Amino acid sequence: MLVAEVQDSLLVVVHDLERLDGLLTHAMENLMERFTNASADLAGPTLMHLAELDGVRSALRTAVTELQFQDMATQLIGHTSRILQGCAYRLAAEAMDAEDGEAVPFVEEVPERPNPVTQDEMEAGSIELF
Repeated sequence: MLVAEVQDSLLVVVHDLERLDGLLTHAMENLMERFTNASADLAGPTLMHLAELDGVRSALRTAVTELQFQDMATQLIGHTSRILQGCAYRLAAEAMDAEDGEAVPFVEEVPERPNPVTQDEMEAGSIELF
């Protein structure tokens, strides 16, 4: 019974991580749209030559670069979800007896790398490929 409860809890966490990924994606899409619109407004012909706005334009460019964390967060969420799902399926496979006549769930290999994202900060002009 304990194994079934732990497996259910792991699968609930996987579902919650998928929802979190969706919320992050939605928020990032909205932020990118707003930043793009603000940047376009600042690049308008009437504001183009105002030196006071250079700092604002620079801040917007930096903010857009920093929004790339959503990609890293999505990779981490996916990696964590695969690990948790693999653990849940392995628990089920270990707890089920092949003689019971029940199908044993597919046991996915747990990823070997502990962390698919090695970058922990963002700077304009920097890129790290994984």
